[in-house]
Amino acid sequence: MSTMVHYTIFDTPIGQCVLAWGPNGIVGFRLPMDNESQLRHAMLAQQPHAVEWRQNVPLDPEISGAIARIRNLLSGERDDLRTLVIDLSPAKDFHRRVYAITRNILPGETRTYGEIAAELGEPGAARAVGAALGANPIPVIVPCHRVLAAGGRSGGFTAPGGVETKFRLLSIERARIGNSPTLFDDDEAFVLDVRKRPAG
Repeated sequence: MSTMVHYTIFDTPIGQCVLAWGPNGIVGFRLPMDNESQLRHAMLAQQPHAVEWRQNVPLDPEISGAIARIRNLLSGERDDLRTLVIDLSPAKDFHRRVYAITRNILPGETRTYGEIAAELGEPGAARAVGAALGANPIPVIVPCHRVLAAGGRSGGFTAPGGVETKFRLLSIERARIGNSPTLFDDDEAFVLDVRKRPAG
């Protein structure tokens, strides 16, 4: 990999996404927005010195493989992306601990902010867990959309489209809470249609 941070915009079944990576792994990811210009702006706000990868230059196999796996997940395949190499070194220690637990939530499964706080040994820290996930620089790869508020309520989601996008991702994964039916079995509003882009 190059020693600098690069990013590239690529198509997925739910719209264009942007991925950024540096010498130690993936550092940023953004879900679809209204257009490429907004995606670039959002990524450069997070990674001000990132350079867009030239389209006529082949991507590193690790990055092209990561993009393929992200596309597959957003198509409904059950790839947990846990083996993708990521670099969260700029994040606070507490945030990194939250992200490590969140990465172990498999597609189709969900946890609550309180459960993650309890696993951290800080049962009163559900709000802090929510704040950490709100600052997650690589959603989907660190699957913060799989973390819900108590009772299966949505909680927040800072990606474009907000909670609608969160539920859309969970719908693609046919998410379950424990042994219950999927969140969407009886809800026609969330029948999967990958051709429809989430609100930007």
